Amino acid sequence: MPDIVATLRAAGCVFAEEEAELILAAADTPEQLAAMVGRRAAGEPLEQVVGWAEFCGLRIAVDPGVFVPRRRTEFLVEQAREVTPVGAVVVDLCCGTGALGRALSAAAPVGALHAADLDPAAVACARRNLAEAATVHQGDLFDALPAELRGRVDVLLANVPYVPTAEIALLPTEARDHEARLALDGGSDGLAVLRRVAAGAGDWLRPGGHLLFETSERQVARAVAVVTTAGLTATVAVDEDLDATVVLAAR
Repeated sequence: MPDIVATLRAAGCVFAEEEAELILAAADTPEQLAAMVGRRAAGEPLEQVVGWAEFCGLRIAVDPGVFVPRRRTEFLVEQAREVTPVGAVVVDLCCGTGALGRALSAAAPVGALHAADLDPAAVACARRNLAEAATVHQGDLFDALPAELRGRVDVLLANVPYVPTAEIALLPTEARDHEARLALDGGSDGLAVLRRVAAGAGDWLRPGGHLLFETSERQVARAVAVVTTAGLTATVAVDEDLDATVVLAAR
């Protein structure tokens, strides 16, 4: 244990002791332990190394290369829970691991859950996390969804990428080098994927249904303009402790 902590600390891991404990618990053999310590010391996200992340009190499987669910995004789930009716049809778009859909299903009376992502690795990971609780589709945004959902969605969770392309290089190496770029890159101004989602949301949402997405504080005014231009009514929720900004856009 002291050697592992020293290795992780030398690699810049701020919480080396806690990380060492998690890696020790996840490793089955000395050889696997050494490999996992090496991966973490090389900058791979801890969640990908140990194979899971805690999100909304749940253990979410995280495969190598798949976007790691952030703690701040728990606020998006909290906001979604408030607008989820009994028996809701929920779609988790840009689902990554499927963490948002799984967490909302655990906290609200969801009737049917669908999830979709363009990344094959994310789709495989989401299918493990959601198992029989959802149908997971692979494809580009709404193109991945079955046509019968059109006009029937109560809650559309869209964890769209919102990092401007020019700022990808400024991200921590854990994200920049070990998560799928398509899960991070929001185009020149960070809003390219959001524009596509907002443009199609009205066709898929039930009247009174909600699109919810996360954005940054400096982008929120432009993000609200995007959804209002698409004909939706937007409100903004902020959690300063989590540094989380969520837009709720209603049809």
